[in-house]
Amino acid sequence: MSPVGGIVALFGSLAPKGAILKRSAATEALFEKEARAVVFDGLEDLANRIDDPGLDVIEDDILVLKNAGPLTPAGMPEAGYLPIPSRLARAGVKDMVRMSDCRMSGTAFGTIVLHITPEAAAGGPLGLIESGDRIRLSVANRSLELLVPVEELERRRADWSPPAKPQRGYDRLIAEQVLQADEGCDLAMLRAGG
Repeated sequence: MSPVGGIVALFGSLAPKGAILKRSAATEALFEKEARAVVFDGLEDLANRIDDPGLDVIEDDILVLKNAGPLTPAGMPEAGYLPIPSRLARAGVKDMVRMSDCRMSGTAFGTIVLHITPEAAAGGPLGLIESGDRIRLSVANRSLELLVPVEELERRRADWSPPAKPQRGYDRLIAEQVLQADEGCDLAMLRAGG
């Protein structure tokens, strides 16, 4: 039993429409954290680099996975449980802050921020993060902040382009109709009133 709920909603410059953290499964010592981001651009990039012995990562960093939300071909998979890089795991690291625009099983444990909304593929701030950027997580303040000057984010946004939209079939329907995590990731046409 706990005097507070097991889930905390976070809002801020990195998650304007929200994100969630399963507080009951997280490491309390990581609830207040400002650190450097180590960014993976999608599931393939994560798979290719997470266990690379040359990966520039330390225990104090925040692992960030982007481009795994509902608009992506991955379709918001249960991939939010980003693994601890093997080099750190072998050194005894059991948890570190991890975050993404995808989801994970409710039985998983770790300090993991999920459902960052808007997702990277929808043009959310998550899509503008680069390795080396600073992020501040505060469970006490229910906030998630990207500590990058507005001018720099505007420059990055000018260079950003959305992913190509599928031309046919179910993939096109998803690209045109899927809602963001804060709206339930359902198809817009299924809402009351269409």
